[in-house]
Amino acid sequence: MQAPFYGHVRQYLSIKSEIDAKINEVLMSGNYVQGPMLAAFEKQATAYFGTKHAIGVGNGTDAIWLCLLALGVGPGDEVITHPNTFFATAEAAWIVGATVVFVDCDPKTKNIDPALIEKAITPKTKAIIPVHLYGQCADMAAISAIAKKHHLIVIEDDAQGIDGRGDTFRQGELSDAVCTSFIIQKNLGCFGDGGMIFTNRDDINETVRKLRNHGSAKRDQHSYGFNSRLDDIQAGVLSAKLNHITAWTDQRIAIAKLYDAGLAGCKHIDLPYHTPGYRHVYHLYVIETKDAAQRAAMLKFLVDNGVDAKTHYSIAIHKQEGYPWGKQVRTVGSVANAEKNAASCISLPMFPELRPEEIQHTIEKVRAWDKAQG
Repeated sequence: MQAPFYGHVRQYLSIKSEIDAKINEVLMSGNYVQGPMLAAFEKQATAYFGTKHAIGVGNGTDAIWLCLLALGVGPGDEVITHPNTFFATAEAAWIVGATVVFVDCDPKTKNIDPALIEKAITPKTKAIIPVHLYGQCADMAAISAIAKKHHLIVIEDDAQGIDGRGDTFRQGELSDAVCTSFIIQKNLGCFGDGGMIFTNRDDINETVRKLRNHGSAKRDQHSYGFNSRLDDIQAGVLSAKLNHITAWTDQRIAIAKLYDAGLAGCKHIDLPYHTPGYRHVYHLYVIETKDAAQRAAMLKFLVDNGVDAKTHYSIAIHKQEGYPWGKQVRTVGSVANAEKNAASCISLPMFPELRPEEIQHTIEKVRAWDKAQG
């Protein structure tokens, strides 16, 4: 028995006719970049996610980078985030020349700890980037209150949390913008690179639309800008998939509940925390061992026994070889929770098309490893 980590082909086959029809529509239109399919998907996305604007860009990293540029963040400014996430969150801030300020994560949610943000604020602080890690929304109510008090920008990194929400908020309601990635591994993924910025601010919408297209709002007229566009074929794929995202999220939640029940009582691992009332979309189902040595042993055992488990963000950003870029970084206080999370996390197979026997096989092998530890 094998339990695969990815279900990309299964998902494609489940709605093949819908995706193929969208791709064919684009091909026959002759408009492949910034054409009618992209415009239609942007309109569809605003309707689904409830924001005023949705701007398709080249990838999730560009989404954060262009959003920071549009909001005037640059050299001399500081951006607060946490280090137990994908490198691109900090990378986007470094690209615009800002200094990244790391604070620790909450030990339960693994998201940025709002209680630590205010201690990191200086006169140079310009923005906060909370990450909805693994599909669990950050505490946006608390973060928004801090940002308003200190007149700071808030950009939600939603690459892992699309379709998620809190008990009193939707994504985008308590921030200046929401940035997401559409790479195939995401809950809503295309067949290449892609990204999007959601915002209710007209100024961000106008500026990013220029920045993504060589600074051009009108043919042959250019200002400062770049080339970062979501092409129409990818927009078509995403348009077909968006019709199913709610059902796919519900299936992820159902699988997570099976894991929770099946792994309850294991002595040597911690299961994911689900904030009560929140819609956790389980981009990843992440368990934690007690330390890095246990993680390595458990990961090998699972892979050797047919469970394609993986690690995600297993090296905290501030411990990466590429860290830091010059001196554009500092940490405030201990980041021990973030370091522990990075060093001991294991992602179990999680996708909507995962089969019951694959889920059960994963549970059995995790329990077998746990039992062997005594």
